[in-house]
Amino acid sequence: MYHVILGAGPAGVTAAETIRKHAPDAEITLIGGEGEPPYSRMAIPYLLEGKIGEDGTHLRQEDGHYETLGIAYRHGPVISVDTGARSVTCADGSTLGFDTLLIATGATPIRPPIEGLDSPGVHTCWTLEDARRITEHAQKGEPVVLVGAGFIGCIILESLAKMGVDLTVVERGDRMVPRMLDETAGNMLRHWCEGQDVRVITEAEVDAIRSGDRAALAVHLKDGQTLPAALVVIATGVRSNIGFLDGSGIETGAGVKVDPYHETNVPGIYAAGDVAEGINLSTGHNDMLAIQPVAVEHAYIAALNMCGIATEHRGSLNMNVLDTLGLISSSFGTWEGVEGGDRAVLTDEAAGRYIRLEFEGDRLIGAQTVGLTDHVGMLRGLIQTGLPLGAWKNKLIDSPTRIAEAYVAVMQQGPVSGYTGPKVALPA
Repeated sequence: MYHVILGAGPAGVTAAETIRKHAPDAEITLIGGEGEPPYSRMAIPYLLEGKIGEDGTHLRQEDGHYETLGIAYRHGPVISVDTGARSVTCADGSTLGFDTLLIATGATPIRPPIEGLDSPGVHTCWTLEDARRITEHAQKGEPVVLVGAGFIGCIILESLAKMGVDLTVVERGDRMVPRMLDETAGNMLRHWCEGQDVRVITEAEVDAIRSGDRAALAVHLKDGQTLPAALVVIATGVRSNIGFLDGSGIETGAGVKVDPYHETNVPGIYAAGDVAEGINLSTGHNDMLAIQPVAVEHAYIAALNMCGIATEHRGSLNMNVLDTLGLISSSFGTWEGVEGGDRAVLTDEAAGRYIRLEFEGDRLIGAQTVGLTDHVGMLRGLIQTGLPLGAWKNKLIDSPTRIAEAYVAVMQQGPVSGYTGPKVALPA
């Protein structure tokens, strides 16, 4: 059996190793889209801060790891898939046949239509090459403009701030991380960043990036403001790498469409990670949940099925946790709530603490927190299991911080008739 995996990020590597474990005699080829060893994008902020070297971003640290496992690693990228011939074509013109194929090609930063986006000193922060270029320009005390304060933007924000630059963040939304935090939480995060000498401008859009007078670049906003910059970092979102699938017959939307086994509409071809529309546990519908734990989960399920071990995916929980200059914020599940649902909110802006719980019936379906780290795992567990809270719903509405008590009480109730979600063990 010949398995080909497109993409050498966490999803691709997890799939290759899982296949090898369950199919010791199979032939496996892992194809990366960059001229780098397989690495984790989530490690790039640590590289920028100088906490690790480039080798510290590599997903596997042992020399000869892939060779030892009999996994052939080669550079791509793949530019097309021929589902009829069961083959892929790489950018160098070479082709590889396959019995099963996993598409784990991840995502690429969105390039907004801004004049001057291709100017020297304007970069995304997505690849190791991006990190190398940013390090060249992000000198201590120099003005830097970060465009975008979403989840990825806030991760980059922390790295840039720790590099000692004079940082300004421009966000088109009315708050920071609008797809993760509500207005209260997003503005608490903003005030925290401003207290750390990071300027944050919300409800603002970049009109153009041109040569500057006070610095190499000048970032012109649509409201008339002009920001000097030695470096501009663009973090305005990502989109799935699916363009190479045009004409292949593989069904796509925002990403590659998959069934509960992570198989596409073409038998023997699977998808995982940021490129796949996997099942959202909270809604039961297919959705894009572009976070590393979900990518790994997708890959494990897909790999088992590629080996003939039928394994259905029940869905991944939408979850995000940010550490922004020491302030922890998180959101889980349907954090924005549902029509007709109940809500509990506790706010202490002076202390930088906030918790919001969302209920549907007597089940906890979503939550977000700022400045609260205790029992976050239990909070996630209550949402992920979907177990009925019973009397504990009203207790949490009255006192939202009683998460640990609610978790222990609900888990001790034992199995619930009709419940098919994952089991969660009691804490040790």
